[in-house]
Amino acid sequence: PSTVRPPRRIPPNFMAMAFGLAGLGEVWDIARPALSLPQAVPDIFLAASAVVWAVLVARYLAQGWRRILADVRDPVLGPFTSLAVITPMIPAVALAQANLTCGRVVVSAFAVGTVLLGGFLTGQWVVGDLDPGKAHPGYFLPTVAGGLVASGSLAQVQLRDAAEATFGIGMLCWLLLGSLILNRLFFTKALPIPLVPTLAIELAPPAVGGLAWFVINGGTIDVVARVLGGYAVLMALVQLRFIPLFRSLRFSPGFWAFTFSYAAAFSYAIAWIRAGGVPGGTALTVILLVLITAFIGVIAVRTVRLAQRGQLFPSPAAAPAAAVAAAVATAAAAEPAAPLRTGKVGQKP
Repeated sequence: PSTVRPPRRIPPNFMAMAFGLAGLGEVWDIARPALSLPQAVPDIFLAASAVVWAVLVARYLAQGWRRILADVRDPVLGPFTSLAVITPMIPAVALAQANLTCGRVVVSAFAVGTVLLGGFLTGQWVVGDLDPGKAHPGYFLPTVAGGLVASGSLAQVQLRDAAEATFGIGMLCWLLLGSLILNRLFFTKALPIPLVPTLAIELAPPAVGGLAWFVINGGTIDVVARVLGGYAVLMALVQLRFIPLFRSLRFSPGFWAFTFSYAAAFSYAIAWIRAGGVPGGTALTVILLVLITAFIGVIAVRTVRLAQRGQLFPSPAAAPAAAVAAAVATAAAAEPAAPLRTGKVGQKP
């Protein structure tokens, strides 16, 4: 008798694929006026993001509520579940350009969902007796990234009051969580290797917050913009120190953690070029656009290669806490191993 193979496990961190594509669409959208591009160009990436999001969320929901609730309560994977409600706000802004009312409804619905899930996860972390060693920069996603993406999206659909409120959520949660996460990274045991790519998320808060603030204040360089811009530069320099570590990793779907954070940083740089009237701004914009598109394109191509070899998805029997590690393990057979260079992060405690 024939046997039916159970569906492969879809960990919530896989939704970073749609999030990264949305970030790439946002880069093209911000660069579009300087390059006189048609709106259809960024819309291609945003539409691709929406399609990938719909497929992943449908397959994720098909795993059943027991699995979903286990993921939400899991100290490692829980923060990534928020990507299901954060991601759609970015392509919904493009929808608002065609139909403002429809775009407002979609952005508002997912902004509400983001705040609700962020509140639940925050409460879960309070009562969940967390091990500090399990914390990682992904904890920024539900409230910090969620609040700031919601703020920029709401401002673009002309809901300024709600945009300012969610900007406050994102910024205050960043101030509170940021010190906790850095304390964990500085003074406790190293991140597990599968979670090392989440270090890229440290770059996201000032970049996403800066983009939201530019939308709220009309693109004016003021004291808030300078504060956020300065911290974004510092975090970009921190990322440069991580390059040897990142190069030593085997490729895995976890690399999608790089995509939205770096896309947001490039978007922020392009927004600064435009706001500051930087000489040679058009050429700089083209260079930045090519670099980030090539970077995310390489990650997308290598992800497709893993899927073609049947090595993309972890086993359906993988426990929630092991899903990220399983995704890396499936890639290990196809990617050559490289020794980790010296440094705390990624070493075994």
